[in-house]
Amino acid sequence: MTAAPRDRPVTRTDVAKHAGVSSAVVSYVVNSGPKNVAPETRERVLKAIEELGYRPNATARALKRGVSETIGLIISDITNQFFSEYAHAIEEAAAERGLSVIFTNSALAVATEREVISKMSLRGVDGLLLASIFDVPDLDDARTAGVPVVLLDRSLPVLDHGSVGTNFLPASRTAVEHLIWHGHKRIGVVTGFTGGSTTTDRERGWRDALAGAGLPLGPMIRAPYSRGGGFEAGVRLLELDPADRPTAVFSLSDEMSIGFMNAVHRAGLRIPDDIAVVSFDGSSESTFSWPPLTTMRQPVREMAHAAVELLTRRDAASHTHFTFDAQLVVRQSCGCPLTLEHI
Repeated sequence: MTAAPRDRPVTRTDVAKHAGVSSAVVSYVVNSGPKNVAPETRERVLKAIEELGYRPNATARALKRGVSETIGLIISDITNQFFSEYAHAIEEAAAERGLSVIFTNSALAVATEREVISKMSLRGVDGLLLASIFDVPDLDDARTAGVPVVLLDRSLPVLDHGSVGTNFLPASRTAVEHLIWHGHKRIGVVTGFTGGSTTTDRERGWRDALAGAGLPLGPMIRAPYSRGGGFEAGVRLLELDPADRPTAVFSLSDEMSIGFMNAVHRAGLRIPDDIAVVSFDGSSESTFSWPPLTTMRQPVREMAHAAVELLTRRDAASHTHFTFDAQLVVRQSCGCPLTLEHI
């Protein structure tokens, strides 16, 4: 039966009258407690809800229960494929716990990261997941509002907060060692301007791998963390004297790698024959680049579940730092032949 048009929203009292029960019983059914309801009565209430088209007021329920069943997600830039896939995995992990996710970008020019955190905290979310570009983000407003925060994309733990990240330094060393295994002796790095220790750890992994092999540092090109930044880095690197130009490059993100390879292609050079490339992140974009990118894949799904789990805890363990290993995914950009197992 379809609910007839009404001049006002259907209330819990309307449902109770239609089902022949008290308003309290309707509340127990809608909120799955705190008291049990007999199966027959529960079915009668559910039928009344369907027939009348009743929709519980989520805001009122949140105020009464002290929870909003919503978490906030703040990332630097949703157009970055890695963070886009990370956000999707977080939504899945949150949904499994009956939570909704609202998100925003902290890299918007109209507001600082602190302002974004403050606005999100005022929305009454149960907690915040934050991928900050700072090693020590300003969390005073979230703390004042009593909103717990879990930090994403971290290389080190953060005092009094849960955090999740990847072993950036050893993973980057592995990436560069793979290029050394291919016989490259001059290996450059394409890196960003921001990112704190997540950037410096990846740069250090590059340095450590070269030092361990007794090789000199290749050129370091800094540019924005974006496809455009990678393209700019490629143009600048190709302006070097051919004698100084590296035969291989470690790029700190898939986005930058895509832009870098575009610049190489436009210059009429070949990858990996003229310049080999190994990247970091392992986003789906790396599979469909040309040639397909060899990259260090971060375990996005596992990290997302760990982050949501930390945010929903209310004990000392909520301040745990989870570190995950990145996996070397070998494709063609480094010089290896492409096989189905590498896709």
